[in-house]
Amino acid sequence: MCAKTDIHDTSHITYEGLLEGNKKFIDNALKTDPEFFTKLANGQKPPILWIGCADSRVPANQITNTAPGEIFVHRNIANMVVHTDMNMLSVLDYAVNVLKVKHVIVTGHYGCGGVLAAMSNKGYGLIDNWLRHIKDVYRLHADELNAIDDEQQRGNRLVELNVIENVYNLCKTTIVQNAWHNGQDLAVHGWVYSLSSGAITDMKISTYNNQNLDEVFKFK
Repeated sequence: MCAKTDIHDTSHITYEGLLEGNKKFIDNALKTDPEFFTKLANGQKPPILWIGCADSRVPANQITNTAPGEIFVHRNIANMVVHTDMNMLSVLDYAVNVLKVKHVIVTGHYGCGGVLAAMSNKGYGLIDNWLRHIKDVYRLHADELNAIDDEQQRGNRLVELNVIENVYNLCKTTIVQNAWHNGQDLAVHGWVYSLSSGAITDMKISTYNNQNLDEVFKFK
């Protein structure tokens, strides 16, 4: 019987241990399917692009119970979609125009350190330039957020609003708009994951075309 591991205690993780873990991964995968790696090497055709937070507690495949090859993943601090971020745009372009994904999901999580940092007036260094985009989300929804007295609830709501705004940002990209203009089957969604329960909340803002965008953003 395996002993339980405290997920908050990372002292058992070593560089050498990662390499040993890889060997165990290979052994377990081959026991399940002797052709596992042969199939993976043949290419990928994931139907999903996941844009999530870099937080180590929010692994896309694990929390959705999916296998390698089923989700294409991009992660950054606080699951942001910034129109000048060439890294994110390159991933999005490849996913939409080469892999032809059917769904793009922006996934935030309650208790997000980036979002909470953006709520404060502290300076954190270089990352402040990134957090400024979240501060803009706060500015857009200041009346609603300032009316929430409980700081944790306010932070949770900003997490949700940040997901919603970044879904809209995603829809405004030339990549997504051109895909819709060309009749490509593509949907954009927003989720929030709970670290305390493991549950995903669908924010019910799924978008399948540019009809809900402000007129100035629409490609025609």
